[in-house]
Order: sequence, then C-alpha cells, then structure tokens
Amino acid sequence: MTDEHHDNHSNFIRTKIREDLQQGKHEQVVTRFPPEPNGYMHIGHAKSVVLNFALADEFGGRCHLRFDDTNPLKEDMEYARSIMRDIQWLGYDWGEHLYFASDYFERFYELACKLIRDGKAYVDSLSKEEIREYRGDFSTPGRPSPYRTRSVEENLDLFARMRAGEFADGEHVLRAKIDMTASNMVMRDPLLYRIMHVEHYRTGDAWCIYPMYDYAHCLEDAFEGVTHSLCSLEFENNRELYDWVIEHTEVPHTPRQTEFARLSIGSTVMSKRKIIRLVKEGFVSGWDDPRLLTISGLRRRGVTPEAIRAFCEMVGVARANSMVGMDKLEFSIRDDLNHRAPRVMAVLDPIKVVLTNWPEDTTETLDASFWPHDVPKEGTRALPFGRELYIERDDFMEVAPNKKWRRLSLGGAVRLRHGYVIDCHDVVRDEDGQIVSLLCTYDPETKSGSGSTRKVKGTIHWVSVEHAVPATIRLYDRLFTVERPDADASVDFTSYINPDSLVEMQGFVEPSLASDPVGSRYQFERQGYFVSDDDSTMGALIFNRTVGLKDTWAKIQAKAAPKAETPKEPKPATKPATSEREKPQKKTRAQERENARSADPELMAAYERFTQTLGLDAEDADVLSGDRDLVAFYEQAISAGADQGSVTNWVINELMREVNDASVAELNLKPEDFAALVSLVDDKVISNVAAKDVLAIMLETGDTPDAVVEREGLRQINDQDALRGIVQGILDANASQVEAYRGGRTKLMGFFVGQVMKGTQGKANPQMAKELLLQMLG
Repeated sequence: MTDEHHDNHSNFIRTKIREDLQQGKHEQVVTRFPPEPNGYMHIGHAKSVVLNFALADEFGGRCHLRFDDTNPLKEDMEYARSIMRDIQWLGYDWGEHLYFASDYFERFYELACKLIRDGKAYVDSLSKEEIREYRGDFSTPGRPSPYRTRSVEENLDLFARMRAGEFADGEHVLRAKIDMTASNMVMRDPLLYRIMHVEHYRTGDAWCIYPMYDYAHCLEDAFEGVTHSLCSLEFENNRELYDWVIEHTEVPHTPRQTEFARLSIGSTVMSKRKIIRLVKEGFVSGWDDPRLLTISGLRRRGVTPEAIRAFCEMVGVARANSMVGMDKLEFSIRDDLNHRAPRVMAVLDPIKVVLTNWPEDTTETLDASFWPHDVPKEGTRALPFGRELYIERDDFMEVAPNKKWRRLSLGGAVRLRHGYVIDCHDVVRDEDGQIVSLLCTYDPETKSGSGSTRKVKGTIHWVSVEHAVPATIRLYDRLFTVERPDADASVDFTSYINPDSLVEMQGFVEPSLASDPVGSRYQFERQGYFVSDDDSTMGALIFNRTVGLKDTWAKIQAKAAPKAETPKEPKPATKPATSEREKPQKKTRAQERENARSADPELMAAYERFTQTLGLDAEDADVLSGDRDLVAFYEQAISAGADQGSVTNWVINELMREVNDASVAELNLKPEDFAALVSLVDDKVISNVAAKDVLAIMLETGDTPDAVVEREGLRQINDQDALRGIVQGILDANASQVEAYRGGRTKLMGFFVGQVMKGTQGKANPQMAKELLLQMLG
C-alpha cells in the first residue's frame, strides 16, 4: 500500500499512529482485537477487526487476537471458535499471537494484592444496592464505604479468603480506592473483583473470583505490549480508569486507549442481547440466518469478505456515533459481486410459453456468455432452447398497461435473452379463467448475434421446460420495517419485524447450475445476486438472494408513506402583457440538467444509479448527474473512502460554488484529494470553517489537504488537556463574566465559547471547548 493511498484514506487514528512513530514513541505498532466469547460476531465487530488488523499491517506491526473471558456466566468455547473462524474468513491472521484473559488470572491476582499493599484497593462488604447508593449520582458526590478504612492486613486476608472460596457470591468485592467525589462516576472506587462460584469454560473451578473488565483489559494490553488500544466510544469515560490501573500497578509497558465510533446500521439491531432474543424466540432460524448481520449470516447470504472489508473502509473511522444506511452495505455488496458473479437465468414465478411454430422434440443449444461486455471475463455455457419455455409471470400482461411496457403482452413481441424474438398470439386458461400458458411463435430470423434488424422494446429471461432444474428460492430482505427498531424503549423492537423479510418460492434455474458446489454465487439476470445455500443437495437446490440488482427499498418506503397534498397555486388575476408573455424565458440549471440527461443515456443511468443504488434524494441526484465530468468526480470521491453523505453535502454546498459555470474537470482538484478533505472534517481533524479555507488553497495550488493543513497550521485542537489550559486562561482573563455566569447568566456560554475559538484562531474543537467550560464553570 502506497503512502498516497494512506493519505487519501486518512483518519484520526492513522494520523495518531503516524505521529507516534515519527516521534519515536514506539518501535513497532501493536494493536489487538479483544472480543468477549459470549456470542457470534456481527458486522459491527468486523469494523473493529478490519481497523485493528489493517492498521497493524499498514505500519508493519502485528495485531493480537485476545479473548476477554472474565465473565464465565456467558462465555463458551463455541463462541471463541466461531470468532476465530470469522476473522480468518475475513482474511486476517493473528499468527502466534492468540491470547486469553484467563491465561493471566494469576498475574491479575498478584497485581490486585499489590494495590492492596499500596493502600490503593480494599475489600468492601456493602451489598450491591448499598454500593450503588453510596456512589451518589452526577449531582451528588459519593460517600466512602464504612469498610474503606480496613487495614492492609485485613484486606489481604479477606481477599485471600475470597479466592479460597470461603464467601458466597456478592458477600464481598474488591474495589479500587480512588475518589468518591470524582466528577467522573467511573472513578468513584470502581469494582476490581467479584465473587462468582461459576465454572469457567477454560479454567474450570480453579477460580471463584473474577476480575472486572475495566481492571483486566488494560493489564492485558500492558502484558502483550499493545501500543494502540482501540475501542468504541462507550469506553471514553473509562479511559481515566484504564490509565489509573496502568499507573498504579507499575507494569513495564504503558499502552494508550483511543476511542472511535462504533458501527450502527439502519433497519437492523446490533445488540447481542437482542440478537439472542431473535434467535431464541424463533424470529430467525439461528445465528447464521441471512437476515442477521452476523458474520455467519452474511456469509450464508453470499456476501464476500472483500465486500465487508470494502464497506468498513467506505464508512471510515469517526469520533462521533452516527447511523449508516443499509443501502451503503448493499452498495458494497453489489459492487463486489458485479465482477464476481457469473450471469445465469432463473425463473422464480413461472408461466409456460409454448412456441407453436417450433418443431416438436427438437432442442437447439445456444452458446451463452457468463459475463456482460463491461466485465472483461471469458466463459460460456450451453443453453438448451426448445418448444416449451418458462418465463416470469410478471413479464406478461394480457393488455399492455401503457406504451412504456417493455415486456410481453397479447399481440406483442419481446426478445428472449440469448435467443429469439417471440410474438404472443393467444393464451390458455384453466377452468377458473386463470392464464396458465401462453401460445407464441418465434421469429427464426432474429437469433441473437445473427444481425437481425427487427427491433422490439424489451428483453426477458427464460429457461427451457424440459431442461429446467427445480430450485427453492429464498428472497431475503431487511429484517425490520423501520430504520431504528430499538429507538423507543417503550415499544418492543420485535413489533417492527418485516413480515416479508423472507419469502420462499419454488422456481427453476438453467441446467448449468445443477452440479455446482454449495456457496456458488450468481447473478440471476434481472433478478439479483444469489448464492447456493448450505442446505442444497443434488436434486434439491436452494438459493438465497444476497441482494437485489438495485435498491428498491426507498421506493417501497415511499409508496407506504402518506402523500402530502400540494396546494394548487392560484391563477393570476390578469394575463401578463403580450411583450412580457412572448419574451423567451432563460432555462434554469435544473432544466438544463434535465435536457442533458434526456440527450445522454449515461447521464440518465447515473441519475438512476444515484437514486436507486446510492439512495440519494431526487434533488441531490439531479445536481450530481448534470454532466459527465461531475458524475465521474463524485463517484471517484466516494470510491476513495469518504462518507457518501458527507461527500454529497460538500460537493453540492461547497464545490459547486467553485465550479459555477465551469466544468469540475477544469478545477485543479483530484477527486481523491477532495474525499480526503471531507474525511478530515468528519474525523474532526479540522473544523468546517478551516476546511473551506483548505479547499480554496487546494483549488489554487493543487496540494493535498494534509499538506495544506500542516503548512497552514489548521489542525483542530482535540487534546483535552491542551484545551483545558486554554479554557482556564480565558476564564482567568474574564473574571467578571465568570462571576456573572455563576450568578445565573448562563447565556454567557456563547461568549466563552467564542473567546476560546478566537484565542485559538478557530482551531479548538467547539464541542469539546463547551464541555470543558461547563465542567470548569460548574
């Protein structure tokens, strides 16, 4: 991987690691992926896997796999094995660096005894409820436990007896002795050990006391020489405890914790607890149900590890939590399978076609390509064509609904893919009057590739009745009907289960699929991408739909939503003067873009791709599909790894101002550099205001955003300790305003934030500045 590639996919963690190496803080980068073996991995874990292993590989380091198995109530070796299998399937290898927290139990215990001897830990005998009461809350300081003053000797004795199994669960705990009045609730004498008379899946009954995660995790990092301990944002407040344990146990290595936003995807749930409920209550068939975003479910659905890695790289790494639309994952899957899945034909809901002018008992073998022209791969298969065929029931209507109907109708014609043009002249009905077959004729002069000049509106797929292979088709869709099924705690999230998330059909596939192995992926032409399911056997094929050819979910949601009534505009009371009425009106830019799309099929295809595949709204898609140069620039910027929504906003709201009447191709700006600039904003490396200045300089000089930021000193101040000193200086210089604020004039907060931004020339993280001001002003 080149340095240029790194720059174009920069994020704040990569930048931090690069700076640490340049400053000589580490000789080698060591990361770790630390799952708890209490469930199966889902795509949120995959983001952490990709981040940790890819960064270690990029900087020539190593990534450890470590199981944090400190809670025997929920952990099992089956989960550990499944996690190892999933990581290897994703394409990563930890080599010899496989670790378990349970391997360190004795070392944890010894260091806990050291904390007791140093007066930094004590055995508490309060109940769980009493500990909660004594801890206080965010507005009330905690109170010290009456057992906090126990002597070192008594604490060591009690702790040894806890280990020996003399006490019942919950009778005692070991707590750190820190500060019961700390503003960070985590630091109010946190628990380090609890008693649990439970057999551990690896150590058996050798232990009946188990360390808390916050105590064990940082020590594991230290034992293993981890340099960059990357974890999700919910551990941000726990970082203070992480550092406290490292400092007071005096371990020889000091790792550093860095937090990043976890991956949240719409129309699903990511909580292990909720997934377990879906499995146990039968809403899904198991942990590998293709409707779940577990790694095993995605694998069974036909998603490749390459698609998951590409998706994780596309959504990037940020400091703020946000929701990623399912459409982005589906886009990555389609983009991957487009160049991976051979094209074949399958009919899911068949209706028979009889070619009345085809010779009976005659079969012609057509030579059909597996790949379209835009995928430069070779390969064909023999496709039998005969008198009786199956086509999709939806591809026929007795009476065409309108002139735009591109499929078959009574009296109409259509081309059969790889075959001939057929004309429908009659239908056969059953006793209930339902159409059961179509009587058609084929045009022998129209064989595909023959150079026939006959034109028809549409092409449909088919399979030969005699040679068709029966198959069960499972059409999987989104598991929930809403974007955030667990947003409202008062509503059971299972009430939003999509009743059409799995639809089974009995269809037919072409004979070339009959003997392919389980796990084979295909594009069923005009249907979507499918994979042969694990349950498939010879003679009993089952195919799971991986993803459709385009995003139809937005259209489904739009149809379900009530339409707002648009009031009619009143007619003008009087007609305009003739000279004014006859004056030619200048076309708006929207009209110019619409005319351009009407004249250019590629632009129209881009508009449909933006709305249907990327999920853009009509207005944004309209702006972005106005000319080919802009389409190419936008799509290259997205493929460079920046967040799609952010790129869209920056192109429309900022870049288009610079383009004005020119073409984006005339700008001194590469799409990948523009994407890197957007990522710097998303990662809070620079502010929005600074980014606009950076863009202007980039357009003038052609420099990369990283080069401009470093040269101009525009990097945002995100270091809390550094910013704290600046804030304190502002408060010291404005004593009268501080007094007024504390006297009730809270609207002065805007003044203080403004002074911080002014004092840092706009480089301070405004949200962090406000949080510090709130803390320091009381």
